[in-house]
Amino acid sequence: MTKWTPKHEAPEPLEGPVVATITGGTIVWFVLFLVQLPFYGWFEDHGHLWWVWTCLAGAGLGLIGIWYVRGRDAAIKRAAAERETVPAE
Repeated sequence: MTKWTPKHEAPEPLEGPVVATITGGTIVWFVLFLVQLPFYGWFEDHGHLWWVWTCLAGAGLGLIGIWYVRGRDAAIKRAAAERETVPAE
């Protein structure tokens, strides 16, 4: 069996509005949690209570994600600013 080798180079990663995307997803998870709260008893009676807690976990992890991508975005901007101020040798 031969080892697979790529035939071309991998493309550059796409950079987009990462902070906005993560924030939007976090809001969606939290809204889904809030929408399910009035039906907590129904979910518990039918064994689907994990749906409610999955939405809350998604919102919580999204908050961690927002913190992470904001720091990452700030670090990328700082590095770009440092590259511009350092003279080329």
